[in-house]
Amino acid sequence: MVTGRLAVVAGHSVLGRGFGGLTDGARSVTTGNGVTVLETDPVVFLQRHGEPYRAPHRIDHHAHADALVERGCDRVLAVGSVGGLRTDLGPGVVVVPDDFIALHGGTGSRHDDHGGHAVHGFTPGWRSRVRDAWAAHAPTAPVDGGTYWQTSGPRFETPAEIRLLATFADVVGMTVAGEAVAASEAGLAYAAVCIVDNLANGVGDGHLTLEEFEAGKRANHAMLVSTLAGAIPDLAR
Repeated sequence: MVTGRLAVVAGHSVLGRGFGGLTDGARSVTTGNGVTVLETDPVVFLQRHGEPYRAPHRIDHHAHADALVERGCDRVLAVGSVGGLRTDLGPGVVVVPDDFIALHGGTGSRHDDHGGHAVHGFTPGWRSRVRDAWAAHAPTAPVDGGTYWQTSGPRFETPAEIRLLATFADVVGMTVAGEAVAASEAGLAYAAVCIVDNLANGVGDGHLTLEEFEAGKRANHAMLVSTLAGAIPDLAR
């Protein structure tokens, strides 16, 4: 039985400031810790980068998680923009990861005592439900499983760094692992849908450019909005 509300968390790089029209008619609410969300009755929407834009290494994931709990959420559908670390994971591919690597320390715990000694990750049952809902409404099924490597950002990685990352992971991003840890510590189930907007720097021909990154986002936008429009009602029940 569903006891709480669904939270949808995404960034400007994925859906833009208005969630692609998905929040039309939603009300704006500022929580007790100063985080602003958009709400419909069953769903709470949160732009992880805020307004004005906050770079990945400046996001307070714990504040976001606390805000979602305050608004009655018990589960999170996260949407993240990633770079593909293999040539078969090119622009337009969608990955629902089942593990992550974040060794740089950007996933800090809220605890300063033994409470921080915990194993975090994507919530298995909820991840499966998100995968199935996405597959039911997307033009192509997502890749089921894979490892997400979180870097600190906001710069793009060098080709040498990407060669190292590609040995152990499938996609690279700057937010999802830290967000998953914060959600877990707040008692929220968490799963992520990762949209490949570009091949990571050095995986394709030549070096990644900002123009290439922005073009990938634009190309994926219509698919994202239409798939979310179908999947969100399923996941909100």
